[in-house]
Order: sequence, then structure tokens, then C-alpha cells
Amino acid sequence: MRPRLLASLTVVAVALGAGCNSGATSTVPPPSSPPGKGAVKHIVILLQENRSFNIMFAGFPGATTAMSGKCKIGTKYCPKSGVVALKATTLESSNQAGFRDDISHSHAAFEVECDPNASNLCQLDGFNQITTGQGLYGSPAKDYPYSYIERKETKAYWDFAKQYGLADKFFFTDTASSFIAHQMILSGTVELNGRESLTDQPSNPPWGCDAFPGTTTPVIFKNGRVSQYGPFPCFTQWGTIADLLDAKKVSWKYYVQPVRGEFSGSVWNGFDAIKKIRYGPDWRGNIVTPETKVFSDLKNGALPSLSWVIPELVNSDHSASGCNYGPRWVTDVLNAIGTSQYWNSTAVIVLWDDWGGWYDPVPPPQTNYTSLGFRVPVFVVSPYAKTHNVSHTQYEFGSILKFIEETFGLGSLGTTDATATSIGDMFDVMQPPTPYKVEPKPSVRNCGATPPPAAIIAHDHGIPE
Repeated sequence: MRPRLLASLTVVAVALGAGCNSGATSTVPPPSSPPGKGAVKHIVILLQENRSFNIMFAGFPGATTAMSGKCKIGTKYCPKSGVVALKATTLESSNQAGFRDDISHSHAAFEVECDPNASNLCQLDGFNQITTGQGLYGSPAKDYPYSYIERKETKAYWDFAKQYGLADKFFFTDTASSFIAHQMILSGTVELNGRESLTDQPSNPPWGCDAFPGTTTPVIFKNGRVSQYGPFPCFTQWGTIADLLDAKKVSWKYYVQPVRGEFSGSVWNGFDAIKKIRYGPDWRGNIVTPETKVFSDLKNGALPSLSWVIPELVNSDHSASGCNYGPRWVTDVLNAIGTSQYWNSTAVIVLWDDWGGWYDPVPPPQTNYTSLGFRVPVFVVSPYAKTHNVSHTQYEFGSILKFIEETFGLGSLGTTDATATSIGDMFDVMQPPTPYKVEPKPSVRNCGATPPPAAIIAHDHGIPE
């Protein structure tokens, strides 16, 4: 395979950002009584990058995790026991921005790691057989995918998950990687027609209508065959949640780096691949750059009803970022929300876009030729989140879309939002509102300036997925 280059409650889906050092509770007074049904007025989606549930939350109390994983006896880098003990690793790895090898998490890598049996059930014994870099063309990753992040680095994430709620059965809707994820969180589908769907990522950045002529997007057919020579990445085949929002005059913003700016803006702006948005008025009015403007909007009372916040590479937790800035970025965003006028009307959903190639011990149900992918971490933060809760309900990206639709009375896109269970059951607007507790700012290691996209691509032998 070639390289594949988120009286009222505000809901915020967080992918990851930075905040206060104090452990004090918010000075924002809670409502005198729970607002009840109809409380949600704002949703912000912050979408982090490329981590399985297990690598971030291995050992979390009440969650299904593992500290070892299976491998197929007789394959390279597999002990005679057929069991690999997970090793601690760090988010920053190389500690040099943009210069840490990614590990493969293409559709092909999913198939290797899943290793489905005759009943199409994932055996989860192929994580020692993938490679670094893109596709499956790099050097062997060996037992590196059998890892967990040192808990001192994930402490902020664990603190939020313990205080509020964690979903331990949230699956990526697809078996591919970030480009697909950034479409799924907008649309719930990447189906081109009844025969084929997109998979993996466009052949060149930017990943969208701004791509260079000749750029193609891989497709997967119902029989499992993959072709690298699919359509130019500027799509009209599906609608997005923005269509429903615009129809109901519900405000929204997508906070992201510029398309021609830092690496993340060229590959993680999902709306750049939607022709109606890229060449319509929403591009000028609703795509906000850079992503750090979310802080001034919070301060100035300009947070829309729905927001997506897309981090730059060093703040993303991406394996190729070489940095450990993600937990500080998320903490800063959450602290800014928690100490703002919006806290008493806010629910936050923090999620990672795909599994990144990392080991996970829960086999994803195989429901069709593109679904489901491995588990990704998701936790919610809100005065109305069910506290100290580990949800074992099965969710996917459509679960977030359904929650948005329920919150704002939008109707349905009719994609995976129609069949998924809403993540709304992680909230209880009838409970006494929980005051926000400011999370201490996580420490970071200086990893330097982010190099130009071309340098990152050259180092990774392709666009980090």
C-alpha cells in the first residue's frame, strides 16, 4: 500500500490545549438548580491524534484494559509464549518536533493487527508485524506497538476522566486513519456509492480541495480490494453536520491552523475536503485560524453553539509529533472553559481520532467492509457529566453526531448517526451541577519549533497518517 498521506448546557468535544496551575475550583457560580432537558446550547469538539484507548488508559480503574498482548507464535518479534508485556513509553519519544517515526495505521495495518479469523472476529495478534512510517513500507516496528504512556504524562487525562466520565467502548467508525476520521466527525460516512468508500489518505497534502492537481484518494471496495487511484479529495457525495446546523441557523466554528500554514492545517482540516464548504460562505465565516482563537472567543463571549478545535502537530499527541505538549494543550482549553462564563452550560467530549497503530485488547465488532476500527480514548467534562463514571456502552463517531443532533434539534444526517447510540447517556442534566476544578498545568519538555511540512514528510517517508 502506498503512503497515506468537535438556563443552558454547552457541550465541548475536545481533541486536546493549555491552562491554569491552581487546583482551585472555578469561581463561576453553579446554577441554583439543574436546568434539566434543553440545557445544552454549545458543543466544542477538540480532536486529538492517533492513540488507542489502551495506550492512554491502561490500568484505569473500572475500564477494560490490559498490560500484555497476544502475538502469533512463530512470527518475528513474538516470544515463544505468544504474549508481549506492554512497555512504558513517552508521548514525546524523540523530543524533537516532527521528527519521531509514526507507526503504520493504514487499513492494511488494521487488517494485519486485527488478523480476523474465519468468523471475521479480530484475534488481535498481529501488532508485532507492522512497520514504522506510512503504509507498511517502513522498518519493522517490532514490539513497539505493545506500549502504554507513562502515567506521569497522562495524569491530567486520568484526572479529568476520574472526576467526570470515561468511555471505554468507543470505537473508531472506520478501519483507516486520520483523513477518514476528520470526515467521520463531520459526516458519519465516507461512502462514495453502494460499491466503494474512501480509505486511508490522499496521496499529497493538502488533504482537500486545495490539493495539487493529480492528487488521488484511495478507495476500498465491498470485496475488500483497495485501489490507490480514487477521486480527487474534494467531495460532494455526502453532507455534513454543518448542513443541518446552517439549516437551523445554529452557530458553529472550526478552529484550525491555515491550510497553507503549519502541518496540521494542511492535513486535519476536514472541511477542506467538502466542496460546498471550501467554496462557499462558511469557509470565510466559520473556518477560524489559528485554533488558539478559541481562547479569545471564550474570553470575549463569542463561543458558538458548536465548535471543533483542531490542535497543531506538537499539541496533538500524534506519535510523529516528537512532543509531549498534548496534555497541557487539553488542560489549557478545559481550564479556559471551566473558568469562563460558559462552564455552567458546557459539556466537553475529549477524543482521539484513530488508534495510531497501538495495541488494544478489545476486538472491534466487524459490521461491514469498513467498520469498526479499534477503540480510541474518549472522556467527557461537564457540570452535568455523570461523575466518576466509566461507561461500557458501545459508541462510535456517529454517537457524537447524534448527540449534536439531539442537542440542537437538527434531524439526522442518515449515516452512522442514525444507527449509533448517542453519547448523551454520559450526561445527566437533572443532577446537581459539578463545580469545575482547575487542573494543574502539566509539565512539558521543550521539543523545539515545528519543522516545515516537507521536512516532516521526508523524515516519515510519507505524510504521517
